[in-house]
Amino acid sequence: MKPTTVSTLHQWKQQGRKFASITAYDFSFAKLFADEGVDVLLVGDSLGMVVQGHDSTLPVTVADIAYHTQAVRRGSPGSLLLADLPFMSYATPEQTFESAAQLMRAGANMVKLEGGKWLAETVKQLTERAVPVCGHLGLTPQSVNIFGGYKVQGRASADADRLLEDALALEAAGMQLLVLECVPVALAQRITEALTIPTIGIGAGNVTDGQILVMHDAFGITGGHIPKFAKNFLAEAGDIRAAVRQYVAEVAAGSYPAEQHSFQ
Repeated sequence: MKPTTVSTLHQWKQQGRKFASITAYDFSFAKLFADEGVDVLLVGDSLGMVVQGHDSTLPVTVADIAYHTQAVRRGSPGSLLLADLPFMSYATPEQTFESAAQLMRAGANMVKLEGGKWLAETVKQLTERAVPVCGHLGLTPQSVNIFGGYKVQGRASADADRLLEDALALEAAGMQLLVLECVPVALAQRITEALTIPTIGIGAGNVTDGQILVMHDAFGITGGHIPKFAKNFLAEAGDIRAAVRQYVAEVAAGSYPAEQHSFQ
């Protein structure tokens, strides 16, 4: 099969074709996801919580992400594979370049980083050095201690305007993809329509170009608090493969996320 690339996603945005993506951390699930039609995978620093058992993403290292990226790449050689730059792994230009190089050598097609327009120069420098960048705005888990918890972002008018400005500045710097997490649907729509690059939502309604879920949320095996935007596809489908196919189909049809999974 023809590999999925960032150009593929840009084409899908122009066509109005919605796509599903999901986190993956190992060979077996990466292969299963690819077999069942998921074209975009993320090795997320969420592994700190769902794989390693930490209470946040902060303890995750570049070496952790690189290890799992290698495994996921072997399971899904044709997917567009994103890898998270973990907490404080892009604090200086030199550190950013080395961190990104490790993840690209491990098999990533693109690195993902969290933050607003203060990262514009970082995005520009990575892009100039042949490292594609996915941004992440809204609820950025690495900033949990600044936010005082995992809270919806962009509800106030000034905050919404700031997030839109951040998105436009990062796109101008070279960002090619943007994750919007836990923002009101109206704001997600504003940003998606303002950008020429694709947006991927998680807790941002069905107005973004794509959707992403942590795989544990999609299968109902998340411990503790279950996010409002999560849906247990496995409970409905009864089989993991069927659950993945249902997730892909509902995203494509725009029926997931529904109103009960979204923030107003």
